[in-house]
Amino acid sequence: MSEEFDGPANGSNGEDFAEFLRKFLAGESGLNTEELARAAGLPNDPKVLAELANQIQQALAHANANPNAGVNWQLAAQQAKQQARSGSQPISDANREQVRAASAIASLWLGQATEISELTTEAKLLTRELWVDDALPLFQSLAQPVANQMSNALSDHLRQNSPEEVQGMLGQASNLMKSAGSALFAMQLGQALAKLSSEVLSGTEIGLPIFADQRPAYVVQNIENFAKELELELDQVYIFLAVREMAHNRLFKHAKWLREHAVTQISNYAQGIKIDNEKIADVAGDIDLSDLSGDKQAKLREAFESGAFIADRTESQQRALESVETLLALIEGWVQVVCEQATDRLPGAAAIAEAVRRRRATGGPAEQTFTTLVGLELRPRKMREAATMWREVSAALGSSARDGLWAHPDLMPTAADIADPAALIARMRAAVATPDELDQELRDLLGE
Repeated sequence: MSEEFDGPANGSNGEDFAEFLRKFLAGESGLNTEELARAAGLPNDPKVLAELANQIQQALAHANANPNAGVNWQLAAQQAKQQARSGSQPISDANREQVRAASAIASLWLGQATEISELTTEAKLLTRELWVDDALPLFQSLAQPVANQMSNALSDHLRQNSPEEVQGMLGQASNLMKSAGSALFAMQLGQALAKLSSEVLSGTEIGLPIFADQRPAYVVQNIENFAKELELELDQVYIFLAVREMAHNRLFKHAKWLREHAVTQISNYAQGIKIDNEKIADVAGDIDLSDLSGDKQAKLREAFESGAFIADRTESQQRALESVETLLALIEGWVQVVCEQATDRLPGAAAIAEAVRRRRATGGPAEQTFTTLVGLELRPRKMREAATMWREVSAALGSSARDGLWAHPDLMPTAADIADPAALIARMRAAVATPDELDQELRDLLGE
C-alpha cells in the first residue's frame, strides 16, 4: 500500500463510522470505499482504498468460512508476496552459471572437510517472492502456537474494550471479531516475511533449512547486494555461501531426525508462551474501534512488532529456551568449523566469514522476526563456544568422530559439553576403548 491506514481523521464522524459498520456487518450495504473514506476519515486515494477493501473482504470471507481456523496464513502469504514483489529482480542466466560454478567448487571442498555424504538435489535459485512461498510453511509451523494465543488475547481485549454500541453490532458477526487478532497477526507475519525476503541470502539463513528435502537455495539478488555493499568479490561470496549452505543441508540430510527435532523443540517452547493481558491493557487500554487515530494505531503496532505482549518467561520456559539455544548453537558451530576447513584456500574467506558473523551477532532480520513472532532469539548465544568445542573434538579425534555425534539425538553434546570439551573428548575416547556390551557379545558370537 502506498499509504498506511491511520484510522478516522480528526474531522471524521464517529456516528457515521458506527452506522457504516452496522450496515456492513448486517449485510445491508456492500463495501463502498467512498463511503468508508467519508465515514472513517481515510485518505480518498482509490488505490489505497481498493487494496484495503480487498484485504477486509478476504478477512471476512476467511472468518465466515473458517470460524475455527485461526490465523489466515493465506492472507499473510499474499501480503508478504505483494511486498516482496516490489523491487524484486528476475534470475538471469549469469546468476545460474555463478551458482552452478560455486556449487561445484563447494561440493569438492566440503568432501575434504567432512565425511558426511554430498547432496543429490540441485540448488534452487529464488526471487524474493519465491523465497516467501518456500519459507512460509516453516515459519507457519514455528509461529502457530503463539499466533493462536496472540489472536485470542487481542480479540478478547478488543471485544471487552469496544464501545457498547459497537459491541452490539459485533455480536452479529462473532466470527469477524474472533478473527480480529488472527488477521492482525497474519498481517504482521506478512510484513516480517516481506522484510526478510529483501535480506536473506540462502535457504538456511535462520539456521534451519526451509526445504524438508534439504535442497540448497539462494536469493541471488540479495547475495549480489550483500557483496556490493561490503565491497567483496562476488565470485568468492558465491563460493563461500555455497559452502555454508551446502554444509547446512548435508548435515540435515545426514541427521534425518534433526530438522523435525529442532522444529519440535521450538514449537514446544512456543506453546508455553503466555500473552500478558495487563501488558495489552497498558498499551491498548484506551483504544476502541470508533477511535483508531494514527498515534494510537502506531502505538499498538509498535508494541505488537516488539513482542511487548508476551509475558515474562517462567523457569520451565527458560529451561526450554536454553535447550533450543544449545541445539541451534551446535548446528551453527558445526557449520562454522566445517566452513573454515573447506574454505581455507579461498582468499577472501576470512573477510566474508566475518561479514556473515556480524550479520548474526548484531541480530539480523531473522532474529528480530522470531523475537516478535515466538519470543525466541534465533541467534545462538553459545555459537562461539560450540564452534570451539567442535574444533577441539575434530583436532583430538578426527572429523569422522566429530560428525558421528549427529547419528542420534542421544549422542548430541550438551550444554555442559560445550562448556567443557575436554570432558566430552575423554568420554568419547573411553567409549571407543570400552565397546558397548551388546556390540561385544555380537562380536564374540561371530568369532571376531
